[in-house]
Amino acid sequence: MNIFQGRSVLLGITGSIAAYKGVELASRLTQEGALVDVILTPSAQKFVTPLTFQSVTGRKAYTDEDLWGGEGHVTHIGLGRVGDLLIVAPASANTIARIAQGIADNLLCVTALAARCPVIIAPAMDAGMFSHPATQANVSILKERGVTFIGPAAGHLASGLVGVGRMEDTAAIIGAARWKLGHDGNLAGKKIVVTAGGTQEAIDPVRMVTNRSSGKQGYALAQAAIDHGANVTLISANCSLPSPFGCKLVEVSSAAGMLGAVLDEIQDANGLIMAAAVADFKPVQIAAEKIKKDTGLASIELEPTVDILHQVANRRGSLANLKCVIGFAAETEDLLENARIKLKKKKLNMIVANDISATDAGFGVDTNRVILIKQDGSAESLPLMTKIEVAETIIEITAQILE
Repeated sequence: MNIFQGRSVLLGITGSIAAYKGVELASRLTQEGALVDVILTPSAQKFVTPLTFQSVTGRKAYTDEDLWGGEGHVTHIGLGRVGDLLIVAPASANTIARIAQGIADNLLCVTALAARCPVIIAPAMDAGMFSHPATQANVSILKERGVTFIGPAAGHLASGLVGVGRMEDTAAIIGAARWKLGHDGNLAGKKIVVTAGGTQEAIDPVRMVTNRSSGKQGYALAQAAIDHGANVTLISANCSLPSPFGCKLVEVSSAAGMLGAVLDEIQDANGLIMAAAVADFKPVQIAAEKIKKDTGLASIELEPTVDILHQVANRRGSLANLKCVIGFAAETEDLLENARIKLKKKKLNMIVANDISATDAGFGVDTNRVILIKQDGSAESLPLMTKIEVAETIIEITAQILE
């Protein structure tokens, strides 16, 4: 599922030096499959032109000259009715004030009043303007009405000062748009817990026992679940990836930390997807100081970590909402046999088996080749796919299990 494909997105551009970022945003939304209708305020046209947006979207860009349509309808009503989402980015203090107070003196503002779709606003202005009580009051009014604000970010501003006022980057706004568009998906109202990354077990303050998991598959699963409308908790172990907009992020380091977070979050969850690579062993003792090279270390004594999915299996009887638990089996040999054993032993609804010895699948790369083994024993081998495509397939099955 492409959350943007064929969806109508209204993009409002206001008078700000950040208006050029709106061109990139319009281009990205179009590349994602959205039908992007851009509305420029008169002030915005002092920075960018309608032709620029028409070039990247392939669609007409609207200005105040289009306020009254020539086809038997009022333009702002027509746009407001067909829009699935309205994004105002960049949003100046002036436009935020007008929308908050219901001042309808340009095409963008009257469209905002007529629209019945979700609204995202990405402010861009000087730090002093954003922090001013008047602006903050207008932001509060709009938030109370259900408008989602993203940013502004801190950084260098057009005034030469450094502070909070920069328009958020395109990727963050795209993430917020995905979150809004997914609200009515087939996982709406469901809580899905996803684990990602690789745990670390300390040997001393410098060294550790860990693995090569990047967290890419887990993060893709979290995003796919959000696209389907789920309330997502992402338990992340040592990942450097940006978390999907709209998820609750819980950061952990060790297997013990992962265990505690999982047991806490599944209390009211409908589904758990354990994509993290959790250490099977940890050092029996952790050195308080760095072990010196000249001292030498002949061996490290290890002991098993607590099996998280085993603990979850033992608790499923008391967790009425937890109807779907999916595990992963990363193997280098006897893939199907080992995965089936884990499926049965951990009482899983499905297990995702992948051969991590392949160079184009598994740890660190953007593609994966997996076998989905369901509770009834049936197995489906997926071809080499992007991890985003694998995630989408798994989330579709999750939704079917939770129907």
